[in-house]
Amino acid sequence: MTDTRPRSNSHSATGRDETGDDRRETVVVGKESVGKSELVAGLTGTTPTTGNFRGTTVNVERYESDEFVFVDTPGILLGTDTETTRTAISAVEDTETVLLVVRATNIDDDLEDLLPLVQGTVGAIAVTFWDKVENQTEAHDELDALADDLGVPLAPVDARNVSRVATDGGGAAVDGRERTELVSALRDADEFPGRVTRQTGIHLDPPETIIEHPLLGPFVSIALLLLPAAAAVHFANAAAAELSPQVSTLLEPAVRWTNELPGPLSAVLGGDYGVLSMGPFLFVWAGPTILIFAAFMAVYKQSGLVTRITASLHPHLRRVGLTGRDLVRVVMGFGCNVPAVTSTRGCSDCTRRTAVSTIGFGSACSYQFPATLAVFAAVKMPWLVVPYLGILTITTLVYARLIAPERARTASLSTENRAFLQWPTWQSVWRETRTVIRSFFVKALPVFAGIVLVASVLDYFGVLDVAGKALSPVMGLFNLPGETALVVVMGSIRKDGLLLLQSDGLSATLSAMTPVQVLTAVYLAGVLLPCLVTAITVAKELSPRYAGRMMLRQAAAAVSFSLLIGWGGAILF
Repeated sequence: MTDTRPRSNSHSATGRDETGDDRRETVVVGKESVGKSELVAGLTGTTPTTGNFRGTTVNVERYESDEFVFVDTPGILLGTDTETTRTAISAVEDTETVLLVVRATNIDDDLEDLLPLVQGTVGAIAVTFWDKVENQTEAHDELDALADDLGVPLAPVDARNVSRVATDGGGAAVDGRERTELVSALRDADEFPGRVTRQTGIHLDPPETIIEHPLLGPFVSIALLLLPAAAAVHFANAAAAELSPQVSTLLEPAVRWTNELPGPLSAVLGGDYGVLSMGPFLFVWAGPTILIFAAFMAVYKQSGLVTRITASLHPHLRRVGLTGRDLVRVVMGFGCNVPAVTSTRGCSDCTRRTAVSTIGFGSACSYQFPATLAVFAAVKMPWLVVPYLGILTITTLVYARLIAPERARTASLSTENRAFLQWPTWQSVWRETRTVIRSFFVKALPVFAGIVLVASVLDYFGVLDVAGKALSPVMGLFNLPGETALVVVMGSIRKDGLLLLQSDGLSATLSAMTPVQVLTAVYLAGVLLPCLVTAITVAKELSPRYAGRMMLRQAAAAVSFSLLIGWGGAILF
């Protein structure tokens, strides 16, 4: 294959920046889950900085040392039309120096697939999962022969155990040889050929587990996916139950002080929807949920469980227009919808919009789920969480099936082999967890502050009360008391608006409601519309037009399902 792609002139053949920075910028490229991030994080010992890659909406991480600047690109999924794959390939086209990362367990296939993408660039090859190879002496001889055949430096490494090292190749730790080999390979970078003529014969398949069992596997996979959400809510609620009263007591003097301020300012700071009133819920209830959930999902990803679960559930999910990879994003939404929607950049274009809509509809985020549990507890019906989750799951799958295009139901998974299961390092777990937390503070929190401001002003001028009274007659269509209209309005704006059901003004109404009515009210308020934070994120990721269409479609589906729940439940029970 002849390489006719244009090359960037911003770097010399050695990769040094002509603007004066003599560090070598190296784009790190490889398939999904080959250990790229762990490799460069361990090599440099630095905290990554995140930013968009060359004008795209896809984030890449930069790891910097005295000699190198590594640009870690999204994993390549060959044969897919994902935005992240296109960005990774674009990164190769626009750079001069590449660190190609392949797996020792599947090195021949990886090189055959990836060499055409990097042909003509200058770089080196890192061979990860070296710790899985049994006869390393013989295998190392094969790699030396392969390097001679390719004409490109090659270094085997265990990506999880490349500890911090200065890029002068120093360091006297046990894995110093691997680090030194890799640094030397980068310094001796040479031009990649377009194909490989020599085969190493090295190939290892990880052992099967119960997740791959044709009958039990899907059930085990679903249980594993639900575990992070259940654990996050349980531990976060336990912590919040202890902290919430103390925080409320600490803030009580400040809330009283706001009563002396001018009307609108008092409403924004100390009103029912003000910063001091709703802010603690964000950090005391939602914050721990996001933290714990993100840590669980990081463990799943770094251990290889996510890839296994994805492959196990894909054949069943494809019938509703989702892939196994999409479902993982939907479950991520139980922590926070914003990073979940952003992560759909790694989904296929033919299923991405279905995945985004499904997140907006069925992912009960860290605001909504704790608020839902609080309402069930207030009415002394905590057992309602079981039918609630069952109904939410079933209606979400039906909704996905109704909106998915035909081509989404035939989408391939495009995953590579079974992943090796291994214990993750705490550094890699923290790196993944920090990314989610950063997304929450940078993207979700500013929008939350804006919503607090708008809701407080609307409440101060009585707009919310007017909207609630206007919609009161409509609640009868769902077999609900008219007083629940305001809850639905606030739940559509902010998912923690569900807490209004247990407020002093509605406590009598809530006590008089049947279990079916409580369930209907919570469901309708939770799914009628995606929260504004999610809607704004979707508008940025896809388009404002799509976000508007998604909200209208979700409202229609939520109304239909709520009518069925409200009246069907009343007839049956």
